[in-house]
Amino acid sequence: MISRSGIYIDGAWRQPLDADEFDAINPATEQACGRFLGGGAADVDEAVKAAVAAAGAVVALPVAERIKILGQIADGIEARAEEIAQSITAEMGSPLWIARGPHIVNAVGHYRNYSEILSNYRFAEQRGGTMVVREPIGVCGLITPWNWPLHLISIKVAAAIAAGCPMVLKPSEIAPTAAIILTEVIAASDLPKGGFNLVLGRLKAGAALVEHPDVRLLSFTGSVGAGIRIAQAAAPTLKRVVQELGGNAANIVLPDVDLEHAVREGLIRSTRNSGQSCNAPSRMLVPASQLEKAAAIAAETAKSLRIGNPLEDNVDVGPVASRQQFEMLGRIIREAVAEGARLVCGGGERAAGFDQGYYIAPTVLIAERGMKIAREEVFGPVLILQAYADIDDAIELAEATPYGLQSFVQTRDPAMATYVAKRMRTGHVTFNYTPMDFAVPFGGMKLSGNGREGGVEGLEEYLEVKSLVGFDTVPEMAWN
Repeated sequence: MISRSGIYIDGAWRQPLDADEFDAINPATEQACGRFLGGGAADVDEAVKAAVAAAGAVVALPVAERIKILGQIADGIEARAEEIAQSITAEMGSPLWIARGPHIVNAVGHYRNYSEILSNYRFAEQRGGTMVVREPIGVCGLITPWNWPLHLISIKVAAAIAAGCPMVLKPSEIAPTAAIILTEVIAASDLPKGGFNLVLGRLKAGAALVEHPDVRLLSFTGSVGAGIRIAQAAAPTLKRVVQELGGNAANIVLPDVDLEHAVREGLIRSTRNSGQSCNAPSRMLVPASQLEKAAAIAAETAKSLRIGNPLEDNVDVGPVASRQQFEMLGRIIREAVAEGARLVCGGGERAAGFDQGYYIAPTVLIAERGMKIAREEVFGPVLILQAYADIDDAIELAEATPYGLQSFVQTRDPAMATYVAKRMRTGHVTFNYTPMDFAVPFGGMKLSGNGREGGVEGLEEYLEVKSLVGFDTVPEMAWN
C-alpha cells in the first residue's frame, strides 16, 4: 500500500478542503494497492481560481518557451517511465510490457508531436485587410478515464500547453498514480505555477469542474452516458465541450486478403489492453462463405493467448480493470448468448485456473445482424464475428451501430478501401492495420463524441478565433 495526496494547486501540494479518501484496487489480486486523498467542489474551486490567476502568465509564454516546456515534460516522463508503468499495471491490470510500451510511448509522443506542430503553426493569418487570429480559450477542465491513464491525460495536457491555456485535471480514481507522477514532472518544468492543477477525487470533484462558470473548455474522455450528463451539466455556462466517447469499431475483412493473418491480427488487437480501448476492432465482418473458417482461426488464436499475472513479460492478457468491469462483461456475454449469439470460445465467467483477479478469457462470439452485442460497446477481450453477403452489405452491417469512432478495412485494393472509407461515418478509418498516427486528429461521429484530439485540429479546440477587421498592418509576431 502506498498513500499519496492528490491535490496540487497553484504550484504546491496541499491538504484538501473537502477531503475524499479512496483506495485503488489491484485487479490481479483484488486487494488495495494505494490509498489516495482527493477533494471535492471546494478544492476544484480553488484550483480554478489558481488557473484563472495564472492565465496571463501562461498566455504570455512565447511559442519557443511552450515548445521547451513540452520537451521538458516528455523528458521527465521518460526519466520516470518504469515507475509510471509499474503503477499502471498495478492499478488497471495492463500487462507490464504494454504499460512500458504504448502507455508510455503514446504519452511521450503527444508532447513531442505538439512541439512539432507548434513550431510550424501560425496563430495569425492575414486575409486581405483583416487579420484572423487564434487565442487561448481560457481555463480548461480535463476529465480522463482509467483505461489509458497517462496517454489520455497527455493528449489533453499537451494541447492545452501548446495553446497557452491553464488547466485543472481530474483523472480517474481507479488508476490515479500516473497523474500524480505527471504532476511532479510538470512541477519540475518551467510552466508557470497555477498553469497546471490537479484534483483527485470522484463524482463530486468531476461535477464541480464541469459546472464551474470560469472553466471555458471541458475535455472529457469516457462513456456515452457520462458524456451526455456532462454536456447537460455544462450547458448553463455555455462552455465548449469536447468529448471522446465510446466505440464499436467494425473491421471489414474483404475476400482478397489472407484470412488467417487478418483474423489473427484482428483478434490480438481486439484483446490488447484486455480489450479496454475505445477504438479496439471488436467487431469483425467476414464473407459469409468464410465465417466458419474465420471462427476457427479466431478461436485458435484466442486460446493461444496467455492470460496471467500482468507483471510477467510473456503475458498477453491481464485482468480487466475493476470488479464493475468484470461483472458488466459477464452480463453482456451471457445476455448475448441468451439472445442467440453463438459462443465460439471463452465466456463471461472467471477464466479457468484463477481463484482471484478479474480475469476473463478472450471470448469469440458469432452474432446475427440486429443483435444488441453487435450494436453496443463491449469494452473487454471480446471479438464479435458477423457474416456479410457483399461489400455493400458489409458497410451496412458496419454502420448498424450508434457509434462512429473508428473502423477498419482489410483489402489489397486501395480503391476498394477508399470506397469503404467514404461510406463509413467514423472519425477514423484504418487500412490494413496501419499503426495509429497520434500527430493527426482523432475523435468520433454520432454517439462517439464531438471535437478532435491530436494534430492541428486538436490544438484548435483550445483556441478561440478573433477577426481584426481593417488591421492589415498588425505584425503576425503579436500572436505567434
